[in-house]
Amino acid sequence: MELKLINAGAGHGAPRLVAPPPFGYLLVSAAVAPPGAGPPFPRRSRRRQALLDELRVLAGELEPVEGVERVTVYRAVVVPPPQGFARDYAPRHARYDVAVLVEARSPELVGTVEAAEPFRRLLDAVRTVARDVHVLRGRCMKSLGDVDKGPGGLFLLNYFVAEDPEVALALWEHLAAWYQWATGLDNSTLLAPLEPDDFVFVNHARWDRALPRVALDQVLRPGFRSFVLPNLLVNRTGAMPVLLRHA
Repeated sequence: MELKLINAGAGHGAPRLVAPPPFGYLLVSAAVAPPGAGPPFPRRSRRRQALLDELRVLAGELEPVEGVERVTVYRAVVVPPPQGFARDYAPRHARYDVAVLVEARSPELVGTVEAAEPFRRLLDAVRTVARDVHVLRGRCMKSLGDVDKGPGGLFLLNYFVAEDPEVALALWEHLAAWYQWATGLDNSTLLAPLEPDDFVFVNHARWDRALPRVALDQVLRPGFRSFVLPNLLVNRTGAMPVLLRHA
């Protein structure tokens, strides 16, 4: 396939990229009590809260392990249903309401961190409770700026599927430029798997704005429906965003 751009005038050219951070990544995504058929908000769940409490403790035990840079535990606040290409062709739907992002000091250390006893206990805790668990072992291939994992913030994990990963990567740059313009996005790390995976990449980002403002900045912009959505469809690429906060 070759990249096709519909209504290119509604885009904003190339994004302002920076050198990707040097880390390796273990992204553990889990569906414990995701939304049902109604609104896109995770259901109330004592099991999920108990798991999040346990994961915060386990994250603290994992961070001192040799090779670990940082561990961040997230809870989802909005999980929209898959649309377009993702709804019809994704090998799995990203309906995750719990996520743990482990940053290793390099991609070469991902296997070492994964084999560490604290990570195995963390993953066992997730698998005991969740109905669907996915582990992405990755590196950052494109970046608008590293994601600040500090307090506050509204975080994005956007799970991409595509018929042609190279086309999806080229399209991501055009979409990133649009999001920089439309939402003031100044950070993003595009996490690419180190091995074949159900997702071609997962985009991680942060806004320091309220959820309604971030949503309105997207859907009320004319380019969202005339540029973002049509170009995902025509390039047979699907994006399944999940919005999260610290657990």
